[in-house]
Amino acid sequence: MRKPSVTVEKICLLAGKIMLASGAETYRVEDTMDRIAKCYGIENPQSYATLTGLHFSLDYTSSSYFLRITKRATDLHKIDEVNQLSREIVAEQMPLSTAYDKLKALEKHVPTFSLSFQVLAAALVSGCFSLMFGGIWPDFLPACLAGGIGYLTMILFDKMIEIRFLAEFFGASFVGLIALSCFSLGFGGSLEMIIIGAVMPLVPGLPITNAIRDLMAGHLVSGVSKGIESLLTAVAIGAGIAIVYGFFPV
Repeated sequence: MRKPSVTVEKICLLAGKIMLASGAETYRVEDTMDRIAKCYGIENPQSYATLTGLHFSLDYTSSSYFLRITKRATDLHKIDEVNQLSREIVAEQMPLSTAYDKLKALEKHVPTFSLSFQVLAAALVSGCFSLMFGGIWPDFLPACLAGGIGYLTMILFDKMIEIRFLAEFFGASFVGLIALSCFSLGFGGSLEMIIIGAVMPLVPGLPITNAIRDLMAGHLVSGVSKGIESLLTAVAIGAGIAIVYGFFPV
């Protein structure tokens, strides 16, 4: 079977796909795609990125190519790797086939940290946030336990149902349930501080920041979309905690 030829469009769309699916700002995605295209002699590349798709054409009146983004996560390492690779492409005039192979390898690259390490980090972050927001040392361990279990629950539900908002809802529900259980058993000095610290790993900090940066860069559609997504995530987290309070009042 003949191997499909590698084109500038494929490279630009693949680079944009990796960045957008890893949580990059849309203006950064468009800038990277344009820089790569200009490196290969395209004078007027036209790239347009939204939260769920990419459009790209080689010129004002050329055919437009579309690539849909169905799943997004947060992977700053991949964003940095694509940025670094784009600099190498521009500096070295890298052949199309070589650039495409490197991007495909980067796309298939698995996360650096294992699930157990991520859960441990979420637990420690939860305890530290609890102290930072005014909690006391007895709140540290309950916040760590609730935050770690809540984060693990969110990851597992996200893999099972693939609906991010429901996964965050169930993750927050487990945070509230574990925090309430620990407090009822006499562990912790303040239930509020335990919950506040434990939900922080679920809070969409990067999407909120990206929404503001996109709005400031003039990308109104992407900025508003990310803002609404962040708002829905916050509502899901709040609803998960509220459900626990509703069924198990303190």
